Amino acid sequence: MAIGKGIPLDSVALMSTVLEGILYGFSVLMFIGTIWALTHKRHMRDVNRPITAVAVLLFVLSTAHMVVSIIRTEEGLVQYRDRPKMLFAEISRGAFMTNGAIFVLQTLLGDGVVIYRCYIVWQTVWVIILPIMLWCGIAVTGVYSIYSFSHTTGIYGHVFSQTTREWISAFYGSTLATNLLSSGLLAYRIWKIERNVANSCATKITTTGILRVVMDAAVLYSIALLCTLIGVACSNNGTLVMLDMLTPIISITFYMVIIRIATGKNTHSHILTARHGSTTGSENDRGNLRHYPLKPLQVHISQFTHNDSAAVYKNGNLDRPSTAKSGFVEGASCDV
Repeated sequence: MAIGKGIPLDSVALMSTVLEGILYGFSVLMFIGTIWALTHKRHMRDVNRPITAVAVLLFVLSTAHMVVSIIRTEEGLVQYRDRPKMLFAEISRGAFMTNGAIFVLQTLLGDGVVIYRCYIVWQTVWVIILPIMLWCGIAVTGVYSIYSFSHTTGIYGHVFSQTTREWISAFYGSTLATNLLSSGLLAYRIWKIERNVANSCATKITTTGILRVVMDAAVLYSIALLCTLIGVACSNNGTLVMLDMLTPIISITFYMVIIRIATGKNTHSHILTARHGSTTGSENDRGNLRHYPLKPLQVHISQFTHNDSAAVYKNGNLDRPSTAKSGFVEGASCDV
């Protein structure tokens, strides 16, 4: 009988449920903050419905996963307390397969959002061809992993059996590659935009904050995936703890980007307001400038706006009236 190494399975079940519950509680708070950021002081027609729908779906999936984890732990430690290890080793049971299916759906949803953001920022489909291929690989390996769970018999067909481990390794390898590639492309594009607008202080503050939170989310998710992948390769039971923790982590990484964009937009508005007030307060000093000849000032700015919370993804030009809200600005030039 080939059970995984390390922590006993009954201890793993209890530990994973507790840790998942802690992260789930944190994700609930961030979900509330995300909904507030998406709907605060907005009419219903102005709310970004696709992003809101994704946030709600992630919350529903993580909640369902948490409920099933509690039921499975209670079943193993209470109803089958005489043989909990054997029960937790049977991955063909409904609770384990249900949680596996929920996690695959949540992974596809979370990685799909990262690819979508990458496309929006780059504005070209060629950049996301490889991430989309990897995303399809996630779907295929995820489905076959669940399929392999359903065709195991007894405790010999546990999560670390040869066939199941191969599919799980391929699944986590695909999602890790997708996350690193898409997040890297997204971060590079934001960094490039920031470098092109070094003279715009307010914009630099906004893009720097977004760049940091994108990288933080990518690093958090990638480390969790890497630890899980190593655990699967080593057939360590601690992998099952990471499997349950990944579900709320996916939601958290999505929510933190939305909340940071919303707070960054508010910060940018405060900066512009402060500058306007300072300009108004110095009207008396403008008379002194009339004694000095000034050359005409012409400013041309090519603007690219990315706003998850308000569904504003468009290109514009400040030479004409535009309804686009302040976001990322690229290519500023000034002729004096």
